Amino acid sequence: MIVKMSGKDVVLGHRIEVATTFAERGRGLLGRTGLTEGEGLWIKRCNSIHMFGMRFPIDVAFVDKRGSVVKMLHGIRPGRMSGIYFKAKDALELPAGTLRRCGVQIGDLLEMM
Repeated sequence: MIVKMSGKDVVLGHRIEVATTFAERGRGLLGRTGLTEGEGLWIKRCNSIHMFGMRFPIDVAFVDKRGSVVKMLHGIRPGRMSGIYFKAKDALELPAGTLRRCGVQIGDLLEMM
């Protein structure tokens, strides 16, 4: 999948996997050694994440049912966990630095293609 900011010519990732099942959402990015630019994971029905067992930092954008960014975490490190964001429906995990590089802000609309 491709994820971009709606109404802007900004692509956050062009190799985005989607985790929809309980097992896929539970596994997330565990077992990987990193993400390269353009890779990421869109986790359905997810309003918090943990980094236990992870080996690398990531950026996370939490989005509501419209795909509007309601919370962002920059460079969250292994061993940490996020808060619970009740407005969030899904989470998009990307290589650390991606959200700043792409200029993502709260309220931006993300769309999967």
